[in-house]
Formats: sequence, structure tokens, C-alpha cells
Amino acid sequence: MSPNPLDDAFQAAITASITEQVADHRAQLAPIDPAADELADAIGLLMARGKRLRAGFLHWGHLAAGGEASPATLRAATAMEFFQAAALLHDDVMDDSDTRRGAPTAHRAWAARHREQGWDGSPEDHGLAGAILAGDLCLVWADAAFAGCGWSPEQMRRAVPTWNLMRTQLMGGQFLDILNAARPWDDEDAPARTERVRRVMTYKSAKYSIEHPLLIGADAAGVDPTTRGHLSTYGLHLGLAFQLRDDVLGVFGDSALTGKPTGDDLREGKRTALVVGVLDAASPADAARFEALLGTPDLSPDDTEWMAGLITSTGALAAVEAQVDADRDAALHALAAARDSIDPAAATALEQLAYVTTARSA
Repeated sequence: MSPNPLDDAFQAAITASITEQVADHRAQLAPIDPAADELADAIGLLMARGKRLRAGFLHWGHLAAGGEASPATLRAATAMEFFQAAALLHDDVMDDSDTRRGAPTAHRAWAARHREQGWDGSPEDHGLAGAILAGDLCLVWADAAFAGCGWSPEQMRRAVPTWNLMRTQLMGGQFLDILNAARPWDDEDAPARTERVRRVMTYKSAKYSIEHPLLIGADAAGVDPTTRGHLSTYGLHLGLAFQLRDDVLGVFGDSALTGKPTGDDLREGKRTALVVGVLDAASPADAARFEALLGTPDLSPDDTEWMAGLITSTGALAAVEAQVDADRDAALHALAAARDSIDPAAATALEQLAYVTTARSA
């Protein structure tokens, strides 16, 4: 595998910045009530781990367009991590997920504590409310980190429109995801289903994971329109490849590495490219059984194994792997078109990141 531009030094710098900012915000919560500290605890626990991918793409986008690896850029990159934490907290609520990064999700942890203490009301409602508020607080802290990062007024003027676009389009993408899960698709053929899934991937994941962080950094540095277009294409296609890899890991990943149970996407009933492929290629009987099992919360290990086996034997897994390669290649083609107009070291880092983000096990 290519070297990782998000090396230990970068990871440590982002983690230190997160720790510092959580501590500052914890002090703001302190006058409310000692119990309010739990919000900072939950956010700090979640953000103590992670790949720092979005922070990294903002950083390298800024350097690609001639910007500096300054403390201000580090704080702007940290804002991306708070934004992602908000998305994760809310996504876990919407997906009713049990675990995140190897630990109980925030809503599950708060529900368990409520139950153990024998408090009044519903433990589940208490947990959900706490997680929603923690996610909302992360959005507030993301904006605070970005607005106060220290970039010049001119840099902020250039970067803020993409920051705002990212925030709006992620929420729209999340809403599209829940609509896609609810709307029947029995009468749609595989291409129509694929278009639905890919649109959700674009706005729920690809843009906010890679394209928009990259462009926020590049915009702040004053990237020219032509180069920006190439970086946008790179970011979008790599973001799609990243999400497809995530979908594969959601079925076939090692739980010790992903931090989530193997086959979790099958239990949650996620309509992914793998699901589109297997339903299109399987026999009517197998497709009917697969669809009946999809979304079963207590899916047995045997049924999970059967579903994963069907995804493999029908060629659905191979097709998604081929699409990962195709999207990564499209990203690298766009990067090649931008090479003459971006910083050489950043170009090399972005090329390496194309492999780091798609050839991963967690």
C-alpha cells in the first residue's frame, strides 16, 4: 500500500486540536450543571478515534492550491472532524446502531445508564434525545472552530460558501437516504435502483467526506476555476469509491477492525450497491429470501453467512469492487489533469490518498 499522508504526526496534531477545543467548550458547559459535562464526555470519546480523513483532505486541498500548513489550517481541518462527529451521532440514531468505533453508540450508552439507574421515563427516548443534542452541539462546535480558525478575512470569504454548501447538502443527503429506505422499489429495474443508491451516496457521503473538505481548503488558498474543477471531480469520484468500500466492509469487514459487527449493514437493511446487485443477479427464490431477511435486527449468524455468500456467488461483490476501481481511476485521471497547476507534494499526497481510502479494512 502507498504511504499514508495522514501520518502519525498529522493524526496527533488533529487529536491535540480536538482535545483543546473540547476542553474550551467543556468550560462553557460547566456553569449549567455538572451533568452537562456528559455531552462533552460523549463527544470527546467519539472523537478520540477516527481516520481524520476529512481533516486530511481539507489540509491537502489547501496545500495543493498553494496554502500553508499553518495553525489556522489545522483548526479549519479540526472543524471538519466536529462536523463529521455530528453526522455520526445523528446517523447512529437514524440507523438505530448499537456500536460505533468499537464502543456503544451514544444513544445506547445513555439508554443503558438510564435503565441501570432506574430513572423515570423511557430509557430509549432518553438516549435518543441525548445523542441528538450531542450531534447538534457538534454542529455548533464545528461552526465555532471554522469561524475562529484564524484564516484571513479573504480566505474565509472564499471558503465559507463551500462550507455552507457542504452543511446543507449533507442534511439533504441524509433525508434522501431515509426516503430511499422507505420508498418501494419493487417496480424499478437495476439501473433505476443503482441511480437511487448512487445519488444517496453522492450527497450523504462522497461530497462531505472528500470533495467538499478538499475544496474548502483549496478555495481558501485561492484555487483557480479550472484546477478547482479537476479537484472537484477527483473528490467526488474518490468519495464514491470510499463509500462503496464502506459498503463492502459493512457486510464483509472484520468487526475487530471496523468496530461494528460483521454484517451490520444487512441487519440495518441498508439499500447499497451490493443489495442492488444481488437482487438483480440472484434467482427469484434466492432474491425473495434475501429481501425478506434484509433489515432483520436479530439476523442469525447462519443467515448473515448465507446472505454474504449470495452476494459473492452472484457476482455482486465483484461488480462493486470493479466500480471502486473505476471511480478511483476516474479520480486519479482528474488529479493528473490538475498536476501541472498544484503543489507537487500535495499532488503526490492526493494520489496516495486515493489508495489509502479505497484499499482499507476499517
